[in-house]
Amino acid sequence: MAIQSNIAEASHAQEETTPECKEILSSLPKEKGWRTPNLYLFQGFWCQPKEIQAIISVQNHYKAEDSDIIVATIPKSGTTWLKALCFAIVNREKFDCQKNHPLLTSNPHELVQFLEYKLYANNQIPDLSTLPAPRLLATHMPLRALPDSVRESDSKLVYLCRNPFDTFISIWHYLCKIRPESLGPLSLEEAFDMYCKGVIGYGPYWDHMLGYWHQSFENPHKVLFLKYEEMKEDTTFYMKKLSEFLGFPFSSEEEKFGVIEEIAKLCSFEHLKELEVNKKGKGAIAHFENKNLFRKGEVGDWVNHFNPFMVERLTNIMEEKLAASASFFCNYGGGGSGGGGGGGGGGGGDGGGGSSCGCGGV
Repeated sequence: MAIQSNIAEASHAQEETTPECKEILSSLPKEKGWRTPNLYLFQGFWCQPKEIQAIISVQNHYKAEDSDIIVATIPKSGTTWLKALCFAIVNREKFDCQKNHPLLTSNPHELVQFLEYKLYANNQIPDLSTLPAPRLLATHMPLRALPDSVRESDSKLVYLCRNPFDTFISIWHYLCKIRPESLGPLSLEEAFDMYCKGVIGYGPYWDHMLGYWHQSFENPHKVLFLKYEEMKEDTTFYMKKLSEFLGFPFSSEEEKFGVIEEIAKLCSFEHLKELEVNKKGKGAIAHFENKNLFRKGEVGDWVNHFNPFMVERLTNIMEEKLAASASFFCNYGGGGSGGGGGGGGGGGGDGGGGSSCGCGGV
């Protein structure tokens, strides 16, 4: 995905797609984009032109193997952290956390590559057969867009979701940094309106979350559904759960000698952010600077940005969209009144029984 500049990417995004993809784009509904001039409604979700081209390539050419592990997320919901954790857990017998570990010199996105942003980008058809098992891969694609081979194989999907309030603030800050100057600035208010309408890359986000969430109940051996806030609150517990799901459980000896804590420290937001490769490197995702992937990594930062109207609007949307799953997502909401009822703190559990998803902060 080597493109010379953000401006060139914005102005030529559609032109760089194949004739076949251009024909598909011409028939799709479109809206103003965040990082490209337009987003297109493709298979029920809003995508950039080159994402659509890559998704088609993934659907046509990627053949999942039984041992494949796929990290699936909404953008800016803890993807970098989850990639680091999965890589470190699966490869812990190969590398020492204290020295010569790949995560000390490589961004997690280089070690666990995206299907649509790296491997199958620009109409590439890579030969993945040479990769050792288990193949660690990643995607932002919604569940319904994944190739049949993923559903039909014994491959595993690890999904991480995050409070949509925090996700919005994180994605807005990130895209403001990489948005081409030719598109002009994108205000918080305009971005929020687009977000609430579901018009954002791979949005609507609530539909994205629910697709994987329902599948995690129907097929728990296939899909592990994790919540960012809960992992931040009790990282050790969820690392053990993750390792067991992946087929690489921690032994009692490893627990005794602090291996879990070592990996947690290696993969922590604070540690990764300060590594040289993540402060000055670039190219982990497209041609963007790696430092843009790290901002705060906090739970509840949305309270510093939302006004009462924004809290009410997004809370109402979530209560409507997540109504059937309210008990699981009940700690995902604005709650209260004013700039956002009680931010901060971890996600802690599934929340209070049958209360609505708009209860009491994050």
